[in-house]
Amino acid sequence: MVAPEEVSLVNLTKHSLEQLTALVKTRLKQMQYRPGLIDGLITKTGLDLQPAVTQPLKFSRGPSRT
Repeated sequence: MVAPEEVSLVNLTKHSLEQLTALVKTRLKQMQYRPGLIDGLITKTGLDLQPAVTQPLKFSRGPSRT
């Protein structure tokens, strides 16, 4: 079974830029109220949204000039 959002995306090429902008805004607004949608996307793609742990940079001064 295909989600209604996927079916309605089929004819996007037949719209002007202004119509596409309004359509995308509407779709994003609808997606806001479906938290399971983003959870499903993350699960299916295997994305890891945890911030990467970075190590502080260490600079060497090189040989001292005395």
